[in-house]
Amino acid sequence: MELSDYIRILRKNWLVIVVLTLLGLGAAAGYSLTRTPIYESASTVFVSTQSGNTAQELQQGSSFAQARINTYVGLTTTPVVLNPVIADLGLARTAEDLAKDVKASAALNSTLITITVSDPDAVQAAKIANAIAASLASAVPQLEPESNSGASAIRLSRVSDAQPALKPSSPNVPLNLALGVLVGLALGIGVAVLRTTLDNRVRTPREAEQITGSPGIGAIAYDTKAKERPLIVHADPLSPRAESFRALRTNLQFLDMGGRSSFVITSSIPSEGKSTTTINLAIALADAGKRVALLDTDLRKPKVAEYLGMEGGAGLTDVLIGRAKVGEVMLPWGGRSLYVLPAGKIPPNPSELLGSRQMNTLLEMLEKDFDVVLCDAPPLLPVTDAAILARVTSGALLIISAGRTTKHQLQGATEALNTVGAKLAGFVMSMVPTRGPDSYYSAYGYGYGYGYGYRETPAKTSKAERKGAKRRGRTTPLASVPAAPTLDELGFDSRRDAREADRES
Repeated sequence: MELSDYIRILRKNWLVIVVLTLLGLGAAAGYSLTRTPIYESASTVFVSTQSGNTAQELQQGSSFAQARINTYVGLTTTPVVLNPVIADLGLARTAEDLAKDVKASAALNSTLITITVSDPDAVQAAKIANAIAASLASAVPQLEPESNSGASAIRLSRVSDAQPALKPSSPNVPLNLALGVLVGLALGIGVAVLRTTLDNRVRTPREAEQITGSPGIGAIAYDTKAKERPLIVHADPLSPRAESFRALRTNLQFLDMGGRSSFVITSSIPSEGKSTTTINLAIALADAGKRVALLDTDLRKPKVAEYLGMEGGAGLTDVLIGRAKVGEVMLPWGGRSLYVLPAGKIPPNPSELLGSRQMNTLLEMLEKDFDVVLCDAPPLLPVTDAAILARVTSGALLIISAGRTTKHQLQGATEALNTVGAKLAGFVMSMVPTRGPDSYYSAYGYGYGYGYGYRETPAKTSKAERKGAKRRGRTTPLASVPAAPTLDELGFDSRRDAREADRES
């Protein structure tokens, strides 16, 4: 993963990170507020020897005291020292219980013993520390062997009395809050990375490129009103979504398909926007002056005629079985150089029809008479129709719904095309968010220019306006536009043969 990926993860999961960080802070604050404040007081005892007047004897005494210092530190928390303290102060505690609140330590090469006592009462902590120091000073001479003079060679003197603490030693509120923030932040980042790792959906072009091995040739902006106006290039040509289709049109022209210009547009699963993408791309190509043939090759659930407001009773199925000629059922649409061949009646054997010799011949003849041939095909995973059809065209364009299609589904669709030897010309990301961390239109060069001349189409139009728009989008008579190519007996173009006859004469 690159730095940009981690930044995208943080941007996408910032709310989770913030929430967990605040929870960590709240937990630390709650813990600190519910703890009983504990105060610490310390008393210091000096250990010395009483025998010897010469320097050598004093040095020996000091060495003896240092050698015994750890023994006296351990003696501090024993009942022999603590029981007198309990009796003197009238504590309702046992020596074992009191020992838990007492700490004794001695610095290296030092004869000073520091006795620290913790207690909820600052005054009581100081009293106990001083009492333990006094008890230790009395207990040690009694335990050590007497010298020749009959007195103990070790003497303990209290050199620093314990004073009541002004502020508690625990809980350490600033430290606890800092730790709570750090733990919450680390947990939030961990959850964000885990969510991204477990997310099996395709969200970026780079993920799609790694799976398909094909280039991304476009991205279609997400539009909340897509269902209300599916033909966005026709209904609102200045919208960001319409601009996405024009960018797709431009990129499509740079694909090297070996001189051919027929494309199967399909997807991995249903409802990824393949039909609306096909139709809008066809309109955008026709607006650029291209002669476009739009075929509804989805012989199971055809949608082209419904979106375009055409009669779809007769169409591709009738042509393939020899019931009708192309010129009779292939009609122009919208006053453009766009000709539409609906699916026709749903046959019982769509895969066989699409893989037939008649379909292959039809595509070859259409490629000669049109600049671009677009075939709206079914999804690849449920049925094999699109894979069969892609084999006899110049290539397939795979529609990938951003954040909806899973990596396994995309991999399965790619394998379906590779299995039949079809070429995947490229993929198109659909329903791409225009905002947020998963928005990447700048990578395609679509982010610039949306503010220039953009006019939002009113959400509501009158009934008369909708009828007028529908009439303008309906099929017009053949006499009012350039004639569509006519194929006689599936593969015979009378107009082209007439031109060839003229050249020979």
